[in-house]
Amino acid sequence: MQSRHTASTVLYREVKRKLLARIESQRWGPGQTLPRESDLAQSFGVSIGTLRRAVDELVHEHVLIRRQGKGTFVAQHSRDRFLFQFFHVEPRGDWPLQPVQRAAEFPRVETLAFERERADETCAAALRLRIGDPVFVVQNRLSLSGQPVTHDVICISAALFKGLTEKRFLERAGTVYQLYQAEFGITVLRAEERARAMPASRQAARVLGVPQGSPLLEVHRLALSFGGRPVEYRVSTISTRMHDYLSTMG
Repeated sequence: MQSRHTASTVLYREVKRKLLARIESQRWGPGQTLPRESDLAQSFGVSIGTLRRAVDELVHEHVLIRRQGKGTFVAQHSRDRFLFQFFHVEPRGDWPLQPVQRAAEFPRVETLAFERERADETCAAALRLRIGDPVFVVQNRLSLSGQPVTHDVICISAALFKGLTEKRFLERAGTVYQLYQAEFGITVLRAEERARAMPASRQAARVLGVPQGSPLLEVHRLALSFGGRPVEYRVSTISTRMHDYLSTMG
């Protein structure tokens, strides 16, 4: 026999699953307002408390956004969200005596290459593709205050982003993740990252303007959408001469 607590947990998770399904199907698109909590609770046949518990979790996971006095909205990618959630490079400053303010500067992004290639073993494994499947590989250089700090190599499935061209990529109105969401209906919800120290390769030295062999930070990111589906594999090589990689917890 299920306990009351167990039954409640099962119920709110079912409500969360149904909300996610409606968001993923774009019944409520990015930036749109959800119906009132009372209406949603009634449509799911649950209490407002159960509905609110599911919504709270989706807010915590950056799927939804609450705006005081305005309602609950489907999260939409923006420059601010990119800086807050996905860009972690900061000027070193005098930390921890004088912590640097987060999101003080949006990086200047230069696209160095846009190619249609065949997935290698690493990219295929990350994106759950077959080796040799068509992919787009993009190289970007990100600079802060005129100083190159990051070299990104991005791999995405050509089948998933059907119709993407270099012109379309270069002429995007916002961030890369805004492009994914607005034009392809693919929302990056979160990312898993692994970091390691690496000596600067000849290419990294040229792109970032550092001596070959100098220490760099290499961050491997797997961007995930609904249901943990991988949509982008990115390798970021970061110059740490004047910048740190900031991880905020809690």
